[in-house]
Amino acid sequence: MSPVIGVALEQRRRRSLPPQASLVLRRTRRFVLSLLALVVLSFAMLQLIPGDPVRTALGPGADQQLVTETRAQLGLDRPVLEQFGTYLRDTATGDFGTSITTRQPVGDVLAQRLPGTLLLTALSFVLTLGVAVPLGLAVGVASRNGRRRLLGAIFTGTAGLLSVLPEFLLAVAMVFVLGVSLELLPVAGQVGWQSYIMPVLALSAAPTAVLARLVRVETTSALQDGYVQTARAKRLSRSTIYLRHVLPNAMTSALTVGGLLFGGLIAGTVLVENIFSWPGLGSTMVSSIIGKDYPVVQAIILVYGAGVLLVNLLIDLLLAWVDPRSSVLDN
Repeated sequence: MSPVIGVALEQRRRRSLPPQASLVLRRTRRFVLSLLALVVLSFAMLQLIPGDPVRTALGPGADQQLVTETRAQLGLDRPVLEQFGTYLRDTATGDFGTSITTRQPVGDVLAQRLPGTLLLTALSFVLTLGVAVPLGLAVGVASRNGRRRLLGAIFTGTAGLLSVLPEFLLAVAMVFVLGVSLELLPVAGQVGWQSYIMPVLALSAAPTAVLARLVRVETTSALQDGYVQTARAKRLSRSTIYLRHVLPNAMTSALTVGGLLFGGLIAGTVLVENIFSWPGLGSTMVSSIIGKDYPVVQAIILVYGAGVLLVNLLIDLLLAWVDPRSSVLDN
């Protein structure tokens, strides 16, 4: 089949599908290709490390027989293509190999540490959406058409400051004030619901500020559109106008940016978990990098990357459901 005919058939197949179904297929295909690229890059990371990664991890004083046995156990004594095939097969089945330093299966390490990071990230993401969307909507409505300029200025200044404040700096400040000085909250570990407060606030402060500012701008813009003026002319209630007509437009932008913010939350867990000695993947990755335990680092990078890709896929699909027009515009 010639390329021209193949392209024509693909275009015809796309036209025969509903826009939303076509979007699901495109996004799913992009997700699979991105995931495959992530696997290739994580495998290449170990191959590009200068010198012998096993010797580096075990130390220069390690016995040569131990180094040889460890290399054989990890499959690093085989040809590169064979190593990649084995790595691809094992990764697909959830087998991430064995830790060089602890000799523990990497899958067991992930099973122990992943729940802590998942819960911390999920709480931060929910708090970000739960605070930013209603706050941005309320301030946008209150300051529309130049009203309450002082409120708008305070909101903009506070949100701007929080959006550029690094999460690790905020975390250290909260540890000093709330943990050490006032002794209100535990400063380390996972010891009850109180231990979640500071890590979640440190992670969600900047994304909440960014998203709230965006929702406020979208709300102000939507209030000036013709369909809102028509709704007011029909004497619809304020709650109907704001929730049924304004909020969906603001949510479209919020969901679009939400995927990017989620990636920032995952990156932030690496620093925040280490500051609060949180038993999660972030603190494990730092200790594994210091200990040069590369199989563990590889697996954590894969989990982080796959999580970001999956959440972005889900947000794209949710966006298509909230705003069906995006399915057509994305063609």
